[in-house]
Amino acid sequence: MERASNKAERLLQLEQLLLAFPEGLHKAEIARRLGIHRSTAGRYIEELSLRIPIWQDGNLLGIDRDDYLTHVRLTMHESMALHLAARLMATRTDKHNPHAASALRKLGVALDRLAPLISCHLTASAAVMDDAARRHDPVYLEVLETLTRAWSQGRMVHLWHRHESGRVHEYDFAPYFIEPYAVGQTTHAIGWREPPGAVRTFKIERIQRIEMTAQPYTVPDSFDPRGLLADAWGIWYTESEPVEVVLRFHPRVAHRVRETRWHQSEQVEEQPDGSLIWRAQVAEPQEMVPWVRGWGADVEVLEPPELRERTMGEARRLARAYGWKVHRGGDGDSEEEEHRLFDDFFGE
Repeated sequence: MERASNKAERLLQLEQLLLAFPEGLHKAEIARRLGIHRSTAGRYIEELSLRIPIWQDGNLLGIDRDDYLTHVRLTMHESMALHLAARLMATRTDKHNPHAASALRKLGVALDRLAPLISCHLTASAAVMDDAARRHDPVYLEVLETLTRAWSQGRMVHLWHRHESGRVHEYDFAPYFIEPYAVGQTTHAIGWREPPGAVRTFKIERIQRIEMTAQPYTVPDSFDPRGLLADAWGIWYTESEPVEVVLRFHPRVAHRVRETRWHQSEQVEEQPDGSLIWRAQVAEPQEMVPWVRGWGADVEVLEPPELRERTMGEARRLARAYGWKVHRGGDGDSEEEEHRLFDDFFGE
């Protein structure tokens, strides 16, 4: 019994050892670290390979992390948190992701007896992720898998990235963090890029090709994704000071604005007429444009001037698109008349 216990302990030690060295270890090194004979190490490796996926390259051995299964025990409430995250992922991504679907199915099976209703909906969310209507993008999936592998092993990648202009550039890249962006239904990788030898962000959907390299890297202790993105509206960050954005929301949507915390720095001030003044320090106000636009005439941009001018210009173009002739105050209609026309048009 004691011998069996020692063997089980040795196998666990071997598994933990191989997990600690993603690049693999030679059999002799495994035997030395475990304090056993090389032939004994060979038998342990052979037995462990029946339980977990082991790769071998000559005398070099390691764990195949792509197929290695981790064991997680969750409470019902922790499972609910994952259900909510899964639903958000299922509804805010447009690409087929077999790994996400598989993870949801496994979680659903695990919860079948503890919480059958939650289990049922997790399985349904997995079906959504596998739906034939989702966009199959094998290049995106390969890029995401390679970045995940590189991030887990601390190895740089060489990639080909398509710029907005259409030109493709090559870079060496060390992934520090991978961040989803629900608004654009996209995923972004933040890390060290050569050139220019600085932290940059890649939109994963624009990476055309990727290769793993043998060059190792470490994420610096100074890198903090929470701090980097603290002022961002979504994914855009800057080394400059954040810009104060001030918005006035109409009374009819004030309650809806208060229901959600839209930015970590936001402050709201209720006005005597029921409207709401909303303030926040935002890294790149341009990133807010789709959100501001979505409120229509129920929001007025007060600051910064650049965002206000852009919104005013879009409002004028929108009015013209629907056949309304709009003038600036003093060019025909009075400013009061212009406001009345806009109020009529936008449902004031």
